[in-house]
Amino acid sequence: QVQLVESGGGLVQPGGSLRLSCVASGIAFWMYDVGWYRQAPGNQRELVATISSAGISNSAGSLKGRFTISRDNAKNTVYLQMSSLKPEDTAVYYCNVHRRPYDYWGQGTQVTVSS
Repeated sequence: QVQLVESGGGLVQPGGSLRLSCVASGIAFWMYDVGWYRQAPGNQRELVATISSAGISNSAGSLKGRFTISRDNAKNTVYLQMSSLKPEDTAVYYCNVHRRPYDYWGQGTQVTVSS
């Protein structure tokens, strides 16, 4: 059974930082490409950052320089380091792993940026 468990969300003040984690089980994690997505109320889910099985990472244009994705295959874990957080970063953040034809999602973790 495949499981993705996100953690690290919470309430943070504008300008603050958070690190999200997503631990995968039930798959050969190192073979999968991984992404973080987010969805704010009333909005579509959007891509935040991706990291390939080869370790090549990319962040959405508007988030570059603030959000960094990384992975530790030995721990079956992907991270999202978020800094200089803004109220508009408030959303549920989801972890996704995919390798054709497989595609799995976590349950999400809430990030709220507010003073």
